[in-house]
Amino acid sequence: MKIEFFDGLPDLQPSQFLFQPGDAVMKKLVLAVALTVGSSLCAMAANEVTKAPPAAPYEQVSKLVKLPDFLPGMGQLFVDPTTLPAGAFLAYDHDGELVSTIYMLPIKDLNPDKRFDDLASPGGNVDHVDVYYNAGHPG
Repeated sequence: MKIEFFDGLPDLQPSQFLFQPGDAVMKKLVLAVALTVGSSLCAMAANEVTKAPPAAPYEQVSKLVKLPDFLPGMGQLFVDPTTLPAGAFLAYDHDGELVSTIYMLPIKDLNPDKRFDDLASPGGNVDHVDVYYNAGHPG
């Protein structure tokens, strides 16, 4: 039995590679890998908020303003303070599961000329949207 060791990889000529630079197959492969990595990173980011408490920059709303820790019908709320007053407020149930994302939009902004196409969805995919009036809270 003979064992040989070598330093580095053998010298290969470009014609010996499976894919040549500029090949359509190579471009598709690189694109597929990039999309897979990108979607995985998005999924990982969404997972950071699926359980309470979410990672920074989110803070518990009851520590920012005078509200109870748990609001019946809403849950335990967390928000990134830089997004106030609209939010996104992340609402968690008693088990610490993310159950909704809430936006508190000023009434003056609810008009035909105002669009809300760019609201973040930190918890992942949205399955439905409800818009309703709430008299709010002091402050």
